[in-house]
Amino acid sequence: IIGPDDPIGAGGTDAVHRAGAKCFAPTKLCAQLESSKAFTRNLLKKHNIDASPDFLVSTNAQDPQRRFFYDQLQGQIVVKADGLLGGKGVLIAGEHFSSFDAVESFALASIEKFGRVVFEEKLIGQEFSLISIVDGTTVLDTPAIQDHKRAYENDEGPNTGGMGCVSDEHHRLPFLSEYDIAHAHQITDQTMKAIKSETGQAFVGVMYGGFIKTANGVKLIEYNARFGDPEALNILPIMKTDFLEVCQKAVDGRLSDIHHLEFEPVATVVRYLCPKGYPTNAVRNVPITTHFSLPQHKAQEENQQVFYASVAEENGQMILKGSRAIGVLGIGKDLQEAYLNNQALIDKFEGPLFYRKDIGTIELIQSRVDHMNSILN
Repeated sequence: IIGPDDPIGAGGTDAVHRAGAKCFAPTKLCAQLESSKAFTRNLLKKHNIDASPDFLVSTNAQDPQRRFFYDQLQGQIVVKADGLLGGKGVLIAGEHFSSFDAVESFALASIEKFGRVVFEEKLIGQEFSLISIVDGTTVLDTPAIQDHKRAYENDEGPNTGGMGCVSDEHHRLPFLSEYDIAHAHQITDQTMKAIKSETGQAFVGVMYGGFIKTANGVKLIEYNARFGDPEALNILPIMKTDFLEVCQKAVDGRLSDIHHLEFEPVATVVRYLCPKGYPTNAVRNVPITTHFSLPQHKAQEENQQVFYASVAEENGQMILKGSRAIGVLGIGKDLQEAYLNNQALIDKFEGPLFYRKDIGTIELIQSRVDHMNSILN
């Protein structure tokens, strides 16, 4: 089972296959779904999968179409480097740039490094993730999740690898309908079949769809070819279906033997404890303390778990190493209870740490619902 994006995109699965073993991760050809934004947009267009915004793939440094596209949409665009840049390969109008010159310098750098850059219409709505396990013919979905990329409350500050995620007890989020989930599932199913048609290879592993609900329905923002962080921290702890069996069935092409994935009917809230100054100027090599013994990946309560990330244990102390340090999971019968369980565990850590206090709150979730209603009405 290969987890990270770089080894998958570089052909790690192909190497495992050459060694005579099976692998729960897509081949290099199939992993273009994540490693090349242009591949994905062109794939959807070629196979008539109606899930993309207006887009332009540009390969020429002198291409005048980039300026035309920018002006046509009055600068309301998203610019994507056509390769893996550790979550830092996307610029969004109003957040990362306000002029064509800023866009153009990023575009030229992408063309120089990857040979292509993608310009897309900026979509307005509420984003969500629907992560699916696939074997080339069958798609099994996990609960819908909403990630929070911005470092600070109210979705302000620089982008991060993810400050936290929420999922509700219905596994679909309050601003989504069952139809929205079905629509996202259909997009993934169509895309999985299109990849097989295009490459001749079955996509085996995780198709992580980043979607957005808009006034014109559900659209695809991008796909990842692996589990997300922190999304997996919400999903896997509440999974009732045996994960190893799922992986085995997927690599054997028999995922249809499992009719659906079962999850506990609970809500989850995950928040990351980060070193102060993260992500731009994080403190490093300083200790933090806890009110329970270490190492311990599971708290005393079944509805709380701890996941250690960018930390090290030195001389009996936990030391911050500069990135998102500790993932904290709270589980509950609803989002409010999950949030309270999450907060109770967070309160057991002390040191130069910060986290987003608003992730999982009723107020933030209601603001998402209100925003979606304003778009639809």
